[in-house]
Order: sequence, then structure tokens, then C-alpha cells
Amino acid sequence: MDRSEIVTSVAGDLYATEKAVDLAITQATTLIQSMIGARALLDLSPVSGAESQSKAIEALAALGAARDAVVACHGELAKDHRRMGWGTYAAGPVNKPSDMETTGVTTQPNLRVA
Repeated sequence: MDRSEIVTSVAGDLYATEKAVDLAITQATTLIQSMIGARALLDLSPVSGAESQSKAIEALAALGAARDAVVACHGELAKDHRRMGWGTYAAGPVNKPSDMETTGVTTQPNLRVA
């Protein structure tokens, strides 16, 4: 494997990790919504399931912290890449805020409400 293949492989793993964490956050929010909806449909007191819902919210907060860490990792990898003078090997799958500033792109990404 040459250097560009190795760097591309790491970048692919980084993007896959970012996507997986975002998917986990989406799934966790769906779980919380489902728990609240089920409680309402079953006409249960908010006290019912409060502890399990609290734990699900705690898990969501941990996923948020994980996302922050992965984003920070991405930034550090980009700094390392520049420090090593390797130039650009691959562009990411989505527009980043810094890309939008330099290219003048101002459109908002398409978001879907779950």
C-alpha cells in the first residue's frame, strides 16, 4: 500500500465512525420518543419508567460527547495531515463549515425530522 491508499483508508474509517455515531444518536432519540409515546398511549404516569427514560437520556448525552470527540479527532487528524505536508488526498462526503466559507456555499443541508 502506498501512502495515499493508507491515508484514504484512515479517512474512510473516520467518515464511517462519524456516520455511525450520528446514526446511534438518531436511534437513541427515536428510543426516547418511543418510550414517551408508549407511556402516553398506555395512559401511565410520568413516574412510570422515569428511571429507564433517564438512563436513555444519559446514554444520549454520552453519544453527544462521543460525537464531540470524533469531531475533535477529525480536526486533529487534519492538523497532523497538514503538518506532515501531505496535501489533499480525498474530499469528505459532505460540505464542512470551513468548505462553505471558502467556496461561498450558503445552502443548508437537507435535514429529515424523525
